[in-house]
Amino acid sequence: KELLDKILGLNGHLLIQPLESPLTDWEVVAGRISKVPGVTLAAPIVEGQALASSPFNASGVLVRGLRASDLAKLPSVASNIRQGTLEGFDAGQGVAVGKRLADQLSLRVGDSVTLVAPRGAVTPMGTTPRIKPYKIAAIFEVGMSEYDSAFVFMPLPESQAYFNRAGDVTAIEVYVDKPDQ
Repeated sequence: KELLDKILGLNGHLLIQPLESPLTDWEVVAGRISKVPGVTLAAPIVEGQALASSPFNASGVLVRGLRASDLAKLPSVASNIRQGTLEGFDAGQGVAVGKRLADQLSLRVGDSVTLVAPRGAVTPMGTTPRIKPYKIAAIFEVGMSEYDSAFVFMPLPESQAYFNRAGDVTAIEVYVDKPDQ
């Protein structure tokens, strides 16, 4: 149980990704999947790598854009908020970060973390990195250092804008009630 909860805690049991064209009808698809018996959550996500930095330090992170309603259904995160809150997550420009990452960057709730994504705006001089500060809305502690030091949760619409994914998502993560089956 521990193994399944911890290792699968932040990752879906199934990952649905588009093959030939972008996943633009993700709302409809996620809705259909969530009606399948045994499925507890079908969460559309936008995922990308970035560099999280503060005046004190920097660290590579995995940014995962999620709807607030889906994040609230991930017990490993939602029930382990150590500082701040996930309320109003969709509305704000705030992010949720792991406790180890917050400690490493010497940041607390209310501080700003700067995210740098390698692929940003395309200019005549080439592609410039996208650099944007985000307020830390919540700090979570899952209890696995890989997650607590590397995950940044961002509201889905904001992550679509940040990673240049207007109207589509990277994948749909599916959680089921009996993953070992």
